[in-house]
Amino acid sequence: MPNLLNQHLAAVDLGSNSFRMLIGRAQDSAAGVQVYAIDSLREPVRLAAGLDDKKYLSEAAQQIALQTLQRFGERLRQFHPDRVRAVATNTVRVAKNAPQFLQRAQAALGFPIEVIAGREEARLVYIGAAHSVSVVQGKRLVVDIGGGSTEFIIGQGYEPGMMESLYIGCVSMSQRFFPGNQVDETTMRAAEIAARKEIQIIAADFKRNGWNHAVGSSGTARALADMIGGSGFNPPDQPGDITLQGLRELRRTFVRAGNLNKLRMEGLKPDRVPVAAGGLAIMLGVFEELGIQSMEVTDAALRLGVLYDLLGREQSQDMREVTALQFTQRYGADAQQARRVSELALRLYAQLRPNATEADQRLLRWAAQLHEIGLSISHSAYHKHSAYIAANADMPGFSRGEQAALAQLVLTHTGKLKKLSATDLENIDLDAVLALRLAVILARNRTAVDIDGLHLRYQPAGVKLSGLRPPLDIVAPESWLKGNPLTEYSLRQEAAEWTRLNWNVALQSPS
Repeated sequence: MPNLLNQHLAAVDLGSNSFRMLIGRAQDSAAGVQVYAIDSLREPVRLAAGLDDKKYLSEAAQQIALQTLQRFGERLRQFHPDRVRAVATNTVRVAKNAPQFLQRAQAALGFPIEVIAGREEARLVYIGAAHSVSVVQGKRLVVDIGGGSTEFIIGQGYEPGMMESLYIGCVSMSQRFFPGNQVDETTMRAAEIAARKEIQIIAADFKRNGWNHAVGSSGTARALADMIGGSGFNPPDQPGDITLQGLRELRRTFVRAGNLNKLRMEGLKPDRVPVAAGGLAIMLGVFEELGIQSMEVTDAALRLGVLYDLLGREQSQDMREVTALQFTQRYGADAQQARRVSELALRLYAQLRPNATEADQRLLRWAAQLHEIGLSISHSAYHKHSAYIAANADMPGFSRGEQAALAQLVLTHTGKLKKLSATDLENIDLDAVLALRLAVILARNRTAVDIDGLHLRYQPAGVKLSGLRPPLDIVAPESWLKGNPLTEYSLRQEAAEWTRLNWNVALQSPS
């Protein structure tokens, strides 16, 4: 990855209400590396409104999204792929036809798009918000109301701690309770109760943890603050904040108006009208359930957090590395064995694929680190337990796609290969699978292993390809094999397993 300092970086957020893009430049400063905004784009796509009752994205909603991404793609055309990170949030998380949509979306944008889990979204939101608001002593609560979900984070400094994501958002809430932008006392009260019911699930734990300062991030919080401040609903000493007093006055204004299409007030932009009532109901629920009186507001959140996280990956502060290490410790895995298998797997992988990307090497290393975490559940079928954890746990820094690929590698590190479907064979890195499986075999004694005499070689290019891959030889000195009979037996079994999968792999000794 190129050094990202003094380079233009871009973050794209496929939100449930709006699609946004932030372009910034990373520069050194007395306070450390800072990201300075250069350009930004926002389009009110309202993707969540395109979900039908069965959680399928409509073609009409997809077309709006794709056209937006094409416009974003034009702006990013000259960017190096390592300087762009695009993330998709709640609506794409829940859409049943998300894989098909993502394929089209990535083609439109011209860059990969990661689907991130709710807590990963919360982590990135906090990082972005913490870099854009006033420095405070003690803990900070950040609340981010999106189109399809709302994130809650308590952290200190730039480090998020407690994180939750709830499936309530301004688009989904507005569609459910305020069709046609009609607002009355009954519907507003029903929406508030629905929001509070969800927030109650986390309220006790958050209040027990406590915080010194509350921050609202992104579009909904900014729109509410603008409407409250523009209408003079706040106390004189808090003109730009969201206050409980201001929210209650805004509520009365909405109910009196009856139809928000007719309401004219400072801060209520036309594209915000369809989601304003839902956002207000959720924020009222947040204030009431968490006992908040006032909240600072920042426009920055997810997109800025994505840029800082991108910088962290480049500067050896990759959250995924931290997570992999923490999981090894949390599940009591043998750290020395994990390191041993990782080093062996990477050495073998380099022989199979000398031009492997950094991303491919990292994924293999993490799989090696985590391959035994399932032993904390049971030795029987431990690889399945390890894979389940890797696929389903909240893993800060990892996208859903990365977790799925990681889990697949972990699952296939031992046992029969028939678990690989035809689809898996098309998508999985078989060189990485073989390297990891061989490393596990070679490190079975859980001691240092000398493999200087062992190497892997594909047969010459002229050999006819009749199977899954070109024929491969596992070459080891005969004396070494005789001195390690269990390893020899396991390697022959491994070669036979791949041959059954229609890849001709053989154990050979140099002639």
